[in-house]
Amino acid sequence: MSSFKRKTLSGRATLPQGTRLSPFSTSTIITSTGIPSLDDILGGGLPLSCSLAVLAPDHHSAYGELVQKYFVAQGLASGQKVCIIHDEPLRFAREGIWMAGSTPSMPAQASTAEDVDDDKASQHDDKIRIAWRYEQMKKFQTTVSSNSLNDDFCMPFDLTCRIPTATLDAAQQSAQLIPIDVDISKDGTGAIEQIEELLSNNTNAHAVRICIPALGSPHWGDMQPPTVLTLLHSLRRLLHRYPNACASLSLAPHMCTDTWGGPGWVQKVGWLTDAAISMSAFGANPSLSSLFPSHHGIVQILTLPAPHTILPASDKYSTLRGLSSAAGTTDGSGENNLAFKCMRKRLIFETLHLDLEGGVTERRTTPASNAMALDAGMVHETVPAAAVPATESRKGSLATVEVEFEHLKDVGSDGRTRAVADDTADDSLVPAKPKKPKKKVAFRSDDRPDLYDF
Repeated sequence: MSSFKRKTLSGRATLPQGTRLSPFSTSTIITSTGIPSLDDILGGGLPLSCSLAVLAPDHHSAYGELVQKYFVAQGLASGQKVCIIHDEPLRFAREGIWMAGSTPSMPAQASTAEDVDDDKASQHDDKIRIAWRYEQMKKFQTTVSSNSLNDDFCMPFDLTCRIPTATLDAAQQSAQLIPIDVDISKDGTGAIEQIEELLSNNTNAHAVRICIPALGSPHWGDMQPPTVLTLLHSLRRLLHRYPNACASLSLAPHMCTDTWGGPGWVQKVGWLTDAAISMSAFGANPSLSSLFPSHHGIVQILTLPAPHTILPASDKYSTLRGLSSAAGTTDGSGENNLAFKCMRKRLIFETLHLDLEGGVTERRTTPASNAMALDAGMVHETVPAAAVPATESRKGSLATVEVEFEHLKDVGSDGRTRAVADDTADDSLVPAKPKKPKKKVAFRSDDRPDLYDF
């Protein structure tokens, strides 16, 4: 009889609500961020005792705070404790999103005309069949749908729905929602002290989510790069001490580039957090918006969580990154470029790809608009070679094209060919083309040469 026994879940403690074991390591417990595609990038979800930093350098958008709203809504929906550190935490919670059909003002049966059109379009696409041999093939997908995940683990939130006031009041009365105001005088150290007190008093087995929507905003005072790095390091140290807590934070837009913190600032933020991503929106660069009309920004992975392991779980279990067999290939391929887009009802992360006709979704016969935009500064002028000297033609344009026209000839009834009167004057300007001598090629077969004229 073998002395080795398989480990089972019967002898282990019950997992906290809204969590599950990581597919990569049974000693790691993960929870959802509220966005299925972001969970896939992180390797299934955000592990407990880890921190996530979202950098959104665009000043004209608030995608970083939108990710935090998903994080807070998922914690409240799954029954976990949520701590919001903000200058107005209750106002931020009221602006949060919720599931469709859960609010009295927006019942589940109410639908707009756009929803009906989307349902009809999806049904029409399902009825189309190209050939019977393609029916068993997997459909082309650029993101991860929430249907493949457990509903209790990741809730289907709707951006058009707001969290009910009754739900917020009940969460605040039961100490599920814990608001913490930002104290400018303590320069961030007061928030760390309150987080430590909260985690030390958490005696039950509930998971705790710590959300910092806008770290470094004017309400935090005049924060310097060393102060921010110290705060990130202190928060990470606290999370490693308390394994049932996790944190998600977003930096202010002016702090998300190296111009504020100096060379290597973004890399330092990734070193002091367990997971870090950058969401660079196209709002400040209209040329990128024309090149990628189906996306709203580029996603860059700075750091991935890897608790209790050397390699992150995302390298093996992420479908969007495309590094392993989970992406649909046999042995995996190179890492995919990632982007994000904010639709009317949800925020998704997907692979960056070009649409039909080089970036335009509809069929057309004219050149693409992005191609014309790229060629706008590359206009070549064709000038006659006789009118412009050789030196000026090289400086004035990038390329000069010389075109020669064959002269028309008039054939009379008497069989003789008479040239046009105007052509006689031009013959002196245009040199006659020398006739090429005929080439003779010999092929030998059975020791007898054969000559052919070309």
